[in-house]
Amino acid sequence: MTPTTLTVRLLRAGLRPTAKRLQLAHVLFDGGDKHFTADQAHQMTAKAGMRMSQATVYNTLNQFAAAGLLARIALDSKRTYFDTNTGDHHHLFYEDDDELVDVPADQVKITGLPTLKDGVAIRRVDVVLRAARPRR
Repeated sequence: MTPTTLTVRLLRAGLRPTAKRLQLAHVLFDGGDKHFTADQAHQMTAKAGMRMSQATVYNTLNQFAAAGLLARIALDSKRTYFDTNTGDHHHLFYEDDDELVDVPADQVKITGLPTLKDGVAIRRVDVVLRAARPRR
């Protein structure tokens, strides 16, 4: 993505396009959809020759998620992934190597959702399927 495209994307999300946000956005949003942890995002910035603290990466990822640019996938209390694909889909998590992949929404059928009280409506259902590859 061009710097102009990234700037427009951040502005539309309500974020000021600071140098650090633009640098991180370039690493995250260039080259197709990605799943990554905050640590992996920090490693991607270092590999791209960018100097950015781990705290800056973590805070910026959370700002991007709050603005709707990233989806946050909490696998458990210790592992959170971020996803550049914010469209309707689910995930398959390979526990043996910590790989998270997309599953199209139409490949998972959900039935029997609970009725909620006081006009509360379910906005979205996120499914994470957990799998292990056969050992060789």
